[in-house]
Amino acid sequence: MADVIDIKPKKVGSIVTAVIVILVLLIVAFNSFTTVDAGHSGVVLTFGEVSDSVLSEGLHFKIPFIQEIVLIDNRVQKAEVDCSSASKDLQTVSSTIALNYRVRNECSADIFRNVGYDFEQIIVAPAIQECVKAVTAKYTAEQLITERQIIGDQMKELLNDKINSYGLEIKIFNIISFEFTAEYNAAIEAKQTAQQNALKAEQDLQRIKVEAEQTVAQAEAEAEAYRLKSEQITPQMIAMEYIDKWDGKLPAVAGGDSSSMLIDISEIIAQMQTESTSNSQTPAAPQTTPSVADDNASEAEEQD
Repeated sequence: MADVIDIKPKKVGSIVTAVIVILVLLIVAFNSFTTVDAGHSGVVLTFGEVSDSVLSEGLHFKIPFIQEIVLIDNRVQKAEVDCSSASKDLQTVSSTIALNYRVRNECSADIFRNVGYDFEQIIVAPAIQECVKAVTAKYTAEQLITERQIIGDQMKELLNDKINSYGLEIKIFNIISFEFTAEYNAAIEAKQTAQQNALKAEQDLQRIKVEAEQTVAQAEAEAEAYRLKSEQITPQMIAMEYIDKWDGKLPAVAGGDSSSMLIDISEIIAQMQTESTSNSQTPAAPQTTPSVADDNASEAEEQD
């Protein structure tokens, strides 16, 4: 019985030891491998010291309990910054800038070593503020509106010079808005209104000139028409027109001098007859007709 009692504790101790060893090996095995997610890079830390080597996506080996892998996001990120600046003509300009950028894979270790995780607030936002102020000061408020694309390109180029050395790459740079003070907006609106009124007045003036020219041309045409008609009107035409349209009835009622309400065409008709006689008939040569005396003389001559 005593021998049995001595053997059991030894077996239990061996089993416990074996389990502990297996657990340690499993822990070591799990800590010997790391996975770098898609769109990320792994920065290797050895006892807290940043290594220059950067791990790409996938499964990698590391020294357990000695090395640590820090993941840096290399995907495109968005930063939106509100800026306040002054234009060349000393107008206050409030703008909103949207920037799409990414950390280059090969620069992940440097940016983590020099900046850390919060590189957007430490590098990107202040650089945007500085670039917006520098470029805005070169242009007037009106130019900021009319030359927006050129200004945006200059801001992007200046910003790229500032943050590229840190390993940040600009993908898209957008000026979301340019806003001015209420007083300046009112001045712009008043200017636009004045220009529109001036344009309308000019258009009205041109319209009036065209209408006047049309009226003169119409009056000249009517005058020419009246002149041609007056040359064609003759007393005969007036008489014929009157006769054609008269129904043969005299007015039933007449007041005052009734003769003033009637047209006396007797003179017109007399004139028509005179002109017809003088113009259409030509005097013919007189013809001699044998008389009775002549006949008697001829007969006497025959008897003798």
